[in-house]
Amino acid sequence: MQLADLRALADRIRAEMAKAVVGQADTVDLMLTALFAGGHILLEGPPGTAKTLLAQCFAHTLALQFGRIQFTPDLMPGDILGSNLFNFQTSSFTLTKGPVFCDVLLADEINRTPPKTQAALLEAMQERGVTLDGQRHQLSPRFTVIATQNPIEQQGAYPLPEAQLDRFLFKHILAYPSAAEERRIVAQHGSAHRSMSPATLGITNVVDAATLTAAAEVAASARLTDEVIDYIVRIVRATREGGAFELGASPRAAAMLASAARARSALDGRDYVIPDDVKALALPALRHRVLLSPAAEIEGRTTDSALKSILDRTEAPR
Repeated sequence: MQLADLRALADRIRAEMAKAVVGQADTVDLMLTALFAGGHILLEGPPGTAKTLLAQCFAHTLALQFGRIQFTPDLMPGDILGSNLFNFQTSSFTLTKGPVFCDVLLADEINRTPPKTQAALLEAMQERGVTLDGQRHQLSPRFTVIATQNPIEQQGAYPLPEAQLDRFLFKHILAYPSAAEERRIVAQHGSAHRSMSPATLGITNVVDAATLTAAAEVAASARLTDEVIDYIVRIVRATREGGAFELGASPRAAAMLASAARARSALDGRDYVIPDDVKALALPALRHRVLLSPAAEIEGRTTDSALKSILDRTEAPR
């Protein structure tokens, strides 16, 4: 596969997603970048902004096995990973796989379950494998978590721990659609007699497993110059200096930002990363990995505004 093929493939995926999802082009682009960078994405937005539909259509378009977990306060780690059950007929234990054994996992309202259950995903997200009763089981090489959370309701919610947040490549904030987009949504999905599944919305498979693997290899081959590497490092280290953040971004954040920039450049048809790739991805890649200091909060600053300030004063390579 060549870069032109990858760009054409991305355009086909975007066009297929647009059959069901009105707007949200930036969300689809980030999901594609996360997929080809081998990362996971956290979608935060109010109810009714198509978070679940995005994940379903994304998996269906890519012909990937889709799994869904509705996170609730009583959910247990075994409900996610599975368990070994004793078979009385064979007098042996048999693995009953949980919903994590899939390609694309929708972790719906992930912040509604306690941290103990959230932590069940840590190994799966980092190593694409799970350990049950001392035995390791490998997950799909394309295993991707698309998690959602509602920023409005706080009652009955459990904030994600820093270790959990750091496993996500991106945290994307979904906004309400424009007036024109909302009108199209009502016109397209206003029928109460039609289910909102990808198949009924006309979504078809546009890619197979072999093509996805080849596309990921092309995305990983984009060149990252020393100047751009230094630029990424300066941005990440600046989050640990200056006092705006109580907790700055980790070295893993810098490495994952570089990987995402490679994928973005390849999706744009380039075999090299430019500073604009880094700038475009810095906010979704870093906003969940930093913690605003109390002094900055008193001043009325937000995480995004503090990060934008760092980007503005960090000189980009020419």
